[in-house]
Amino acid sequence: MPVMADRSPVLRIVTSAARESLKPLGLAQRGRSRLWIDDHAWWLGVVEFAPPRTAGSGLQVGAMWLWHDVDHLAFHVDAVRVGSESFRTEDQFTPLALELSRQAAANVTALREKFPALPDVARYLTSRPVRRGFLWDGFDAGIAAALAGDPDTARDHFERVLREDPLAPWMVDAQEKTRELHALAADRDAVTAWVARAVHSCRSKLGLDPVPLAMS
Repeated sequence: MPVMADRSPVLRIVTSAARESLKPLGLAQRGRSRLWIDDHAWWLGVVEFAPPRTAGSGLQVGAMWLWHDVDHLAFHVDAVRVGSESFRTEDQFTPLALELSRQAAANVTALREKFPALPDVARYLTSRPVRRGFLWDGFDAGIAAALAGDPDTARDHFERVLREDPLAPWMVDAQEKTRELHALAADRDAVTAWVARAVHSCRSKLGLDPVPLAMS
């Protein structure tokens, strides 16, 4: 999702509300956009006060795994969506924005509690029901399992990815990465190094500072 400036009264009110609820939790606003991030080095909590078709704001909160090595923020798991609140006047919209920001803070806290460490991420990703056609489910679960030292489970998930019919160029690319990771699955250090390179690259593309990675 691109970071776009918005100088409307809605953004001013939403930003003020978000600063009240999210800044104390350590989140950072992306420029002057409606996006806020909760930085955990190798994953991000992402908050977007999503603009509706008319003036106002909605809310999405989810987690992004930085091993995807992309140049935009994304919701890879656990996206919470809240319906849009319309803007009519500043007095009418301000309390609605405050409530959205409080919901955002509650969802960020829930994500932190759900994913306090890599083993928790691995358990969550590998226990999800199989959804045919959701290639990234298997990719993410395989990486998390390999990082957690469970190569057999990692290979099972990687093989699900490789059984998908590559109908688009991005799927071909994903399967090339998956084949590489499948071959490395038994070598936790090699997988960790692969992930560290991807995360470092992704952080650079997103304009995030380099940080030490503790994959544990």
